[in-house]
Amino acid sequence: MTTTQETEALRRSALEHVWMHNRDWTQMAEEGGPTIIVEGKGIRVTDSEGKSWIDVNGGYSSVNIGYGRTEIAEAAREQMRKLAYFPQGTTTEPLVRFVEKIGQIAPGSLERTWPVTGGSEANETAIKIARAYHKRRGDPGRYKIISRKGSYHGATGGVMWLGGATGLADYEPAYPGMVYAPQPNPYRCELGGETPSECAVRCAQAIEDLILFHGPSTVAAVIAEPVSSSATAAVPGDEYWPMLRQICDRHGVILIADEVICGFGRTGKMFAMEHWDVVPDIMTIAKGVVSSYLPIAATVATAEVADVFGGKDNIFRQALTFGGHPVAAAAALKNIELMEEEGLVQNSAEVGGYFLEQLHQLKDDHESIGDVRGLGLLLGIDLVANRDTKERYPTELHLGERLSEKLREQGLILRATDRGIGFGPPLCITRSEVDEIVAGVDRALGSVEAQLPSA
Repeated sequence: MTTTQETEALRRSALEHVWMHNRDWTQMAEEGGPTIIVEGKGIRVTDSEGKSWIDVNGGYSSVNIGYGRTEIAEAAREQMRKLAYFPQGTTTEPLVRFVEKIGQIAPGSLERTWPVTGGSEANETAIKIARAYHKRRGDPGRYKIISRKGSYHGATGGVMWLGGATGLADYEPAYPGMVYAPQPNPYRCELGGETPSECAVRCAQAIEDLILFHGPSTVAAVIAEPVSSSATAAVPGDEYWPMLRQICDRHGVILIADEVICGFGRTGKMFAMEHWDVVPDIMTIAKGVVSSYLPIAATVATAEVADVFGGKDNIFRQALTFGGHPVAAAAALKNIELMEEEGLVQNSAEVGGYFLEQLHQLKDDHESIGDVRGLGLLLGIDLVANRDTKERYPTELHLGERLSEKLREQGLILRATDRGIGFGPPLCITRSEVDEIVAGVDRALGSVEAQLPSA
């Protein structure tokens, strides 16, 4: 722990020099922030003043194995002692072992891996591969990318336009070729589906309608999260992904599964696409692949896609200085090894099921909870002012801000929005820790509800 004086000096320095993610330093200063975290173990972290917190979302739903795993630190240290980087035109043993492991555990013929450093880069690379693939095959007009409204696939120049998110005016003009399809959220089905199955079929058919409207000869790829974290863990009906696979096959469109959050046990399977036995043409991975201990991610292609780039004249031209870093690769290998040895994917399925049950019980006690959903340890609740109409609370009530503050008072690092609360804790979480989180959410909701007007 640091002294109070040292903590204040760090805060002042942070407010002057650190440009934090989606935060305003003026507001942080008024709130006495930022909180400075100094250590962690399991699902808990400790700040510079000695206060313990539960990090309900494990970073960005990314510290899958939990904090404080010295085994990963030792693996990174040992590799750095041997070799910290590599000469141009060569590779390293940890990277070869890493991509070999990915090829072994990934579904179907997903076996050739392009290493990058984060999820945004992985999705950018996937789009570039999809477009280049069609050009190599004599279809240069295929450049359009279909994504789902409200989804999030990264923050870099191209992928930031996927999902049609608001708040992008600063970065216009928009990236060309972006086409938006409905989100298959059964609770709020844009196309009026009254059951998960009906919503799934309608939303999948909407993607085929878009392909036909724009012309198959112009569409390069469809990209989607298996379970949408940005739509607060909305799980599509079981018909959705098999239909989407058939539609893409029918029209020669590349299917990209964004497993950046969903992968490595998050949904109770190693990869979320396994829930539907569907193999995408390209899969992107990050976050849980190394539990955020070091920056590494990857774009994984099937042999059928990758083989198009074989040969001198067909090289996929891209180089990233830190892509495939041997130290990060060694850390990722150890992370996957520990996940397998400790059964963390199974723990995600079992404890995630228990977590979902507890959230359903919470719904019984709070009228502001309209829906509870999720798979494994990717869970969410949808907040409403009126369950019958699914109407949300007015934005001027600042529900998300008020609820986030009450959650902090409960010792939970958990950000709520006006729309809902998402949960993505480390996969090592126990049932008793779930009980702590649910109890804290219960108290926070009760406190905020008492201050809100009835619908």
